[in-house]
Amino acid sequence: MAQPGARDAIVINYSAREPARPRYYANDHSRDTVIVEQHAMAAHDARTANAGLDDAGFMLVDHKSAVTDFRDRETATRIHCPEIADLVRSATGADFVSCKAGPLMRFSERSGKAGSEDNSYPARFCHVDVSDATGRAFAERSAEGRPYVRAAHYNVWRALSPAPQDVPLALLDARSVTGSELILADAIFDSPGGEWQFEGYVVAHDPAHRWHWFPDLTPDEAIIFKTHDSRLDVARLMPHVAFDDPLSPPDAAPRVSIEMRAIAYWWA
Repeated sequence: MAQPGARDAIVINYSAREPARPRYYANDHSRDTVIVEQHAMAAHDARTANAGLDDAGFMLVDHKSAVTDFRDRETATRIHCPEIADLVRSATGADFVSCKAGPLMRFSERSGKAGSEDNSYPARFCHVDVSDATGRAFAERSAEGRPYVRAAHYNVWRALSPAPQDVPLALLDARSVTGSELILADAIFDSPGGEWQFEGYVVAHDPAHRWHWFPDLTPDEAIIFKTHDSRLDVARLMPHVAFDDPLSPPDAAPRVSIEMRAIAYWWA
């Protein structure tokens, strides 16, 4: 019997192992070449997990933003980037945190708004935002020549819609990631201003994977999770994916979420 809050089985969209290098697009998913394999996996209530950024690769924090309208991108970027930098610095003990990109709004398909903004679909197959090579390159670029002993990439994810979320975020415990399931892929941002790309990972199935999710998130809570770390003796990355909660009521509000990305540095 599942523990309270746990799900006996959720459907995780993994990637098949194919000879060709997969690619996926931020907006036009008809151009994706990722071959999805669906697997039913148990999911554990992360509110009861013993999880931290350097072991499981994720944590939940209480965090109230001063932003009142995240749809106002200019204002949200001006206010929220410093908030996220302060939050990640406090959570990690880093010397400096760079947060320059504006918020990414994501909408579940039931909302009718998925795809209405640049890169606004929920992430429907398991992935890691940056590969090891991309993580190093991005860290070097943002460090602007200053030497550092460690750099780590973090995402900060927040649900803006009321609980329960119909399409929550599933988090793969970094302690159950071996590395053999990571498949190099091209992440292509087909934005209105043109296309650009970098290397990330899609993820193959492993029955030993241990999945978590945070039920009933509020806008004053934020999930921090790691997508790359130059330090080798801690959790270095954490795959993640959106999933349909099988126990979400039919009248649940469609998920609206916001994601911010930051790079933390420990100076030499």
